[in-house]
Amino acid sequence: MSRSFKISLIILLVLVLDQALKIWVKTHMNYDDSILIFGLRWAKLRFVENDGMAFGLELGGTYGKYALSIFRIIAVLFLINFLKRLSKSGASMGMLISFALVLAGAIGNIIDSAFYGMIFSESPYHGGIATMFPQGGGYSGFLRGKVVDMFYFEIARGYFPAWFPFWQGDEYVFFRPVFNVADTAITTGVLSIILFYRKFFNQLEEEPTLEESSSGEPSTSETTSTNLEGPANNPPEE
Repeated sequence: MSRSFKISLIILLVLVLDQALKIWVKTHMNYDDSILIFGLRWAKLRFVENDGMAFGLELGGTYGKYALSIFRIIAVLFLINFLKRLSKSGASMGMLISFALVLAGAIGNIIDSAFYGMIFSESPYHGGIATMFPQGGGYSGFLRGKVVDMFYFEIARGYFPAWFPFWQGDEYVFFRPVFNVADTAITTGVLSIILFYRKFFNQLEEEPTLEESSSGEPSTSETTSTNLEGPANNPPEE
């Protein structure tokens, strides 16, 4: 089994899992409904949608939505090209998997943004299950769909003490963002790259210096040495 096939398989598995869970949540849950995961009160499937980035962050307005979608597509094209170059350069399998996770997550959220508005009916806030391929069309157009999120880990909930600055007495929730499989893949891939493969990027930054030293041009130390030794070898003027 070739490295390229393994990477393609990982990307495909992430996409299938991501889209299958999103479609199930969209067509089986009311908006903002919650289901306990393994009976744990702090781990829930909670159906929400967002117009923006990972973990419910948003870039407001219609133009912001288009800009974000176009940026995602450009990022995916860059990642595909970069992953091909990494594979040909003999990069480690771990690094390839990390970038593959980032790529798969980006594609997963692009699918929501690009197509969900056209193939699903609206999920109303006041209740009601969305349908797939509804008569009369979906709830929005191309690149204007909402990203489906469902993982909600309310690990801790409480109130800030009276002495706490700015938010004294306000309620806090940890961890508040709702996310999906694609977000998880992106986060896992990025953290793996930062933690285990920083040396790779350090080597890329050092490459220009190595090229300069092998280009035939004298280095700074050689130039200095020549300048210091030159006058001593010249005969004195009469």
